[in-house]
Amino acid sequence: MTELPQDGRAGIDAALVRRLIAQQFPQWADLPVTPVEVDGWDNRTYRLGAGLTARLPTHASYVAAVDKEHTWLPVLGPQLPVEIPEAVAKGAPGEGYPHPWAIRRWIDGRTASADTVTDLPGFARSIAEFIRALQDVDPTGGPLAGAHSFHRGGPPAYYHDETIEALAALKGRIDTDLAREVWDAALTTSWDRPPVWFHGDIANGNLLVRDGRLCAVIDFGTSGVGDPACDLVIAYTFFSGASRATFRETVDQDAGTWARARGWALWKALITEDLRVVGNVLTDYLAQTV
Repeated sequence: MTELPQDGRAGIDAALVRRLIAQQFPQWADLPVTPVEVDGWDNRTYRLGAGLTARLPTHASYVAAVDKEHTWLPVLGPQLPVEIPEAVAKGAPGEGYPHPWAIRRWIDGRTASADTVTDLPGFARSIAEFIRALQDVDPTGGPLAGAHSFHRGGPPAYYHDETIEALAALKGRIDTDLAREVWDAALTTSWDRPPVWFHGDIANGNLLVRDGRLCAVIDFGTSGVGDPACDLVIAYTFFSGASRATFRETVDQDAGTWARARGWALWKALITEDLRVVGNVLTDYLAQTV
């Protein structure tokens, strides 16, 4: 996530969005176009009037999400306990912009943070309930984990080489022997049940709150059907103590799924050198397995 980004990142700016809207959706051509204050990396998002957003992929690798979300958000939304983005329209390449893009309904809310969440254990319970509800949605015909989900929902082993390289680079800064043990433990388990829906990026930047409580989950670009272990990573990135315990109890996943969740969290923390999260993962591994 980026806050107050300089307009024009990835060659996308408000002027381009205005031209695309005028060309393809003239009914909205008079609406003001402004960048959102907290933007994602995979897409540029613009407020379109008071009730809509325009969302444009920043690279070809993110384009698959446009059709996927347009197809599946209307299916998932009515079955989930909080709001998710509502697909309104799909734009085509034009005005020099090479990718399809999307128009969504605006959702009021503030990005989840230690300052905006008033009851962290209660928030953890809400996230866990959302994950369980998502897993209960019929996965028939859903997009199987793969390149479109950046392999979330598949085995974390896809990122084995990156993980080993990062461990070597961090030797002396973390307990690399223990971290390798955590990683190996993740690789010895697998999801041996029918695939279920996963979000793929349950992170505080994709969680909105109103009055301190969860009100929406956004950005389903990495969603699909497969192994839900990747959706547990927030236990290490955002929760701790009582809130982590509440999340663990409510989400109710087995030990193997938690082992793979630690693997997913460890991989990302290692390659980004987020040593706080590395420490959280290692501590949890010792607490849960030793």
